[in-house]
Amino acid sequence: MAARQDSMERRTLWIVLALNIGLAVAFFATGAFGDSSALIANGLDNLSDSFVYAISLFALSRSAKWKRGAANVSGGLLILFAAGILYDAWRRYIGGSDPLGTIMIAMALIAAAINAVCVWLLAKLKNPNVNIRAANTFSYNDFAANLGIVVAGGLVAWLGTNWPDLVVSVIVAGIAAWGGIDILRDAHGEHHKAVHTDK
Repeated sequence: MAARQDSMERRTLWIVLALNIGLAVAFFATGAFGDSSALIANGLDNLSDSFVYAISLFALSRSAKWKRGAANVSGGLLILFAAGILYDAWRRYIGGSDPLGTIMIAMALIAAAINAVCVWLLAKLKNPNVNIRAANTFSYNDFAANLGIVVAGGLVAWLGTNWPDLVVSVIVAGIAAWGGIDILRDAHGEHHKAVHTDK
């Protein structure tokens, strides 16, 4: 039964990993073309997620201690990513940018659909371990960020200004940082459970 669960988790993580790599490439391309900090922020987010899924796959067949360690790396990467996004938003605020609202909306809607598939696939797994729960956190965060980009794209197109794009970048960074802290707390809780069980 455990082997079957591991096999299902592995297959799901591989699918979600492939989808996130594809999304990261698409976000970077549309972000560069559309001069959008929010799209590039989401590209970095998906790239960070991809690294974490790869770490989770590596930890899947290993001990609970390895899985907690992988979750700690996942949480730390998200917080690091959040700092990078804040830097990019600040750079664009100082240097100026001219984002294309229609590109932002189109890419965000495509990404929201793909992230909804990721959420659905991960939700099908029973008794998820700490890394699968982390993957779920990423997918929910990404979905929320996509909806934010749709709103920002509409405001950019309507008002002809870049501030909605920058605001969403900062919000995406906040969501990522909160998600990272949540994952670290979850891993810490798993560690305490393991300590009490050993006693």
